[in-house]
Amino acid sequence: MIGKEKNTNNTPISPDIVTNDKYFESRIGLGTTNFDIGVRKIKILNKEVHLYFLNGLCDTAFIIEILEELVSINDNEKNSSEVYNIIENRLVHQQVSTIKNLDEAVDNILSGLVLFLVEGEDSGLAVDVRSYPGRTPQEPDTEKVIRGARDGYVENIIVNCALTRRRIRDERLRNEIMQVGERSKTDICVSYIQDIANPDLVKLIKSELSKIDVDGLTMADKTIEEFLVHQGYNPYPLVRYTERPDVAATHLLEGHVIIIVDTSPSVIITPTTMFHHVQHAEEYRQAPAVGTLLRWIRFIGILASIFLLPLWFLLVLEPDMIPKTIDYIGPNEKSNIPIVVQIFIADMGIEFLRMAAIHTPTPLSTAMGLIAAALIGQIAIDVGLFGPEVILYVAIAAVGTFATPSYELSAANKIARLFLLVIVAIFKVPGFIIGCTIYFLFLANIRSLNTPYLWPFLPFNGKALLQIVIRSSVPGAKIRPSIVHPQKPFKQ
Repeated sequence: MIGKEKNTNNTPISPDIVTNDKYFESRIGLGTTNFDIGVRKIKILNKEVHLYFLNGLCDTAFIIEILEELVSINDNEKNSSEVYNIIENRLVHQQVSTIKNLDEAVDNILSGLVLFLVEGEDSGLAVDVRSYPGRTPQEPDTEKVIRGARDGYVENIIVNCALTRRRIRDERLRNEIMQVGERSKTDICVSYIQDIANPDLVKLIKSELSKIDVDGLTMADKTIEEFLVHQGYNPYPLVRYTERPDVAATHLLEGHVIIIVDTSPSVIITPTTMFHHVQHAEEYRQAPAVGTLLRWIRFIGILASIFLLPLWFLLVLEPDMIPKTIDYIGPNEKSNIPIVVQIFIADMGIEFLRMAAIHTPTPLSTAMGLIAAALIGQIAIDVGLFGPEVILYVAIAAVGTFATPSYELSAANKIARLFLLVIVAIFKVPGFIIGCTIYFLFLANIRSLNTPYLWPFLPFNGKALLQIVIRSSVPGAKIRPSIVHPQKPFKQ
């Protein structure tokens, strides 16, 4: 496995099996402080053989089958000098590896493998009988499609790699495993297609992952993201998450690198630009014309979630700017509460409702939504807390936020909207112009793994930008995105 090893003594396995038992007792609490770590002691051809395992992560049926096969050695073999080789030959499993030191043995046991140690031998045998608890693949809640596959990634890295491999049966697909986390030792898989992905990109990602120095990855892929792209307090997502294997497979074929983290149902796609976060699988499950229409509607919703409220607020502050044909824009009734305060309260109220919906049990969430909409919203208007127009435009902006495929991008856009509202409230027209300029320059200066965030708009690439605006048919999309610098620019 790839990765840094720290505080390991590389203690060799002792031919004295009792010495090994004492090491496990002191290191991992075997038989003392850890009830879920066990040992099964048997005798084969007059030699002690110990089987070490971790309850809950091992498949008991496989262990029993292996033990039955090993016990039968006493009835069928007589050569006691070749016990180790006989046991290795009788292990009825496809994944058996040799272990040379006790530190590696501990890592394997805690990962769910079973370890066989034979009296008088200075090496052990690790058998992969892991059976991690988890759920079966099902459609992700955040990436649903009307037509298309209903399977999604789960919390098991082995299953996730298999879901991707099922869609790309190419011998050049590489799944490189490493462990990160001094204490958690979390498995991480770096997936790429060898003759498509840029070798420098693969090398950069593996280098950044190997430098991660942390106790554990309890937040899984999100922790990896913060170490990988050094995001800091930039709210905009620098990697794309997906729970759909078909989406991940599509990006692999384009030359991207996928990072799969054990215990996480989503995978990381690198590198990505802002326009990767506004795509959705539904666009490619419909005809190109329908997909293009869906894409334009989604773009309008995203733009409305950022600029609609600040622009409407500016027109409220500067009514002379409103053309006579739409002079009905603006509040019809005066309120004692400033418009900007109403907007902020209403915007935060929607966030309260979103959080409440997440934390409310499903049978009660519908009732909670009805109460919030029918009672709180209407009463707030009747008592004069909000103007009807404020509720209207805040609701439109909220719907645009929910129409954004990437939750991370929608949250960042909300921060940008609040920033524009504040600067418009202070400086009015100059504030709107300056705020939009600052926002655009901020996005233009973002880079993710040396990738410009606004590509193909900046730097400009006409053909690539056209493919973003118009969903092209699959037979006509023969060029891979140049931003990932693929080894083969053209698809077969």
